[in-house]
Amino acid sequence: MLKRPFDKSRLPSRHVTEGPARAPHRSYYYAMGMSETEIHQPLVGVATCWNEAAPCNIALNRQAQAVKLGVKEGMGSPREFTTITVTDGIAMGHEGMRSSLASREAIADTVELTMRGHCYDALVGLAGCDKSLPGMMMAMVRLNVPSVFVYGGSILPGKVPAGSDVPEDFASRDLTVQDMFEAVGRHQNGSLSDAALEILERVACPSAGACGGQFTANTMACVSEAIGLALMNSSGAPAPYESRDQYGTASGIAVMNLLEKNIRARDVVTLKSLQNAARVVACTGGSTNAGLHLPAIAHEAGIDFFLDDVCEIFRDTPYFVDLKPGGQYVAKDLYEAGGVPVVMKELRKAGLLHEDCMTASGYSLGEELDKIAGEADGRVIHTVANPISKTGGVVGLKGNLAPGGAIVKVAGMSAEEQVFTGPARVFECEEDAFEAVKARSYKEGEVLVIRNEGPAGGPGMREMLATTAALSGQGMGKKVALITDGRFSGATRGFCVGHVGPEAALGGPIALLQDGDVITLNAVTGELSVDLKDEELAARKENWAGPRETIYASGALWKYAQLVGETYKGAVTHPGAEAEKHVYMDL
Repeated sequence: MLKRPFDKSRLPSRHVTEGPARAPHRSYYYAMGMSETEIHQPLVGVATCWNEAAPCNIALNRQAQAVKLGVKEGMGSPREFTTITVTDGIAMGHEGMRSSLASREAIADTVELTMRGHCYDALVGLAGCDKSLPGMMMAMVRLNVPSVFVYGGSILPGKVPAGSDVPEDFASRDLTVQDMFEAVGRHQNGSLSDAALEILERVACPSAGACGGQFTANTMACVSEAIGLALMNSSGAPAPYESRDQYGTASGIAVMNLLEKNIRARDVVTLKSLQNAARVVACTGGSTNAGLHLPAIAHEAGIDFFLDDVCEIFRDTPYFVDLKPGGQYVAKDLYEAGGVPVVMKELRKAGLLHEDCMTASGYSLGEELDKIAGEADGRVIHTVANPISKTGGVVGLKGNLAPGGAIVKVAGMSAEEQVFTGPARVFECEEDAFEAVKARSYKEGEVLVIRNEGPAGGPGMREMLATTAALSGQGMGKKVALITDGRFSGATRGFCVGHVGPEAALGGPIALLQDGDVITLNAVTGELSVDLKDEELAARKENWAGPRETIYASGALWKYAQLVGETYKGAVTHPGAEAEKHVYMDL
């Protein structure tokens, strides 16, 4: 039985609510309408990334109110606050994308600072965008307080109205923002009219919620369940569904139970739970960005779980969930087929899941899965015994061009399509590459190289959906390959290799490439190499002019570039739990 009321003698909020010396502090709480009882209950941060930047975040405020009801039901006092979000769909394809990855750190930092400054005892975090999900989870693990994560939910799929003058391949399918970026490529090559493009842009994103395929937001939403920070099946329902509010209330109650039992974020996020999360990314054909965010979350717990470790799990995990961009279905379809719990049940059948991991419910993952009645439908969720392919939808690459590793999504690609050799065509930034693609000034069979887009060299490690989607729209997605020290959107498809490390700004081999160098990409064997002898690479390094100068000589992006670490470690900006000298919860 849970014991109520709570003993606050060892909780952080005692520093702002208990004893005569805290009368000034209590006067502030009375000013906000709190009762004496509410002031002396545990204070629970309810952090949201709500804003009007994009549909991914617009429903978070509503869901936060449901969370607060749950916290109150559990005899806690919710204290709502907000942090930023940079939404990739809006930031994509221009200078604004440099802010995206840096926003992950800003979210984690601002949530940490708010929690510390006001001595909150536990945290429920709500997020809806690509970087806000890992940023919120990083803050939970960094603070090591009882924590529950709530995803804002995916957008509903778009539909073209009957009788519209739009090509059949668009009219007949569920639309996502990925289709809009690819429509731009079709428009550029003259196969899509102005009128058709205008129709598509008005219907592709019909509601609140995050991009509908297994792009980065939905990938990290699946991670939140698999890693144990979110309640089972809470990530699945689309944002407009009012059933999401029930999960919000349940999450508020759950965090109070965790607080009572002193189950903290690092009791949940362990090496085993990180491995479970990587399994779910692999079998769903999730975003390559998980190879960046899982190491960053691990870093907050003091766990070494790098890109290589993620890719090792990807290598031996079957791919059996048929989701866009490589497959056919969207997040709503996955939810209706049983969601992440059914996916994890399939992994369990193959012995690929650690069942003893703690979850946000206070029960182990195995205990939670025992409650799930659903089974694979064979359409959206194939059985693990009959997968779409025998290896994960995301693959790690290494070689003399990427000694620090690289990553590629191969979901939906045949074995033949996963091997590519061709001459390099080198671009010094994304804009140059996009202009070349728009002008069709590249050749079939080439490997397009976009460098100087890493975390420090960009700065900001931009995603490049505009370029890759334009290639797909031109029908060239499988006729050229693309490598970069930057990132690709979770919506990217085709042979597009990101996270090439070390990045060009650090003098990695990608900085030394020249037009015509023959590059081999082999996702079957895990190779990314250039046909140059070590001596030639060493000679080029000797003559390298140094990092490309950027225009960011001050401000937040300058600061980020000074602090950010290597990509394979998660592009983090502080020493992490390994160096910490205290735990916030115990101060």
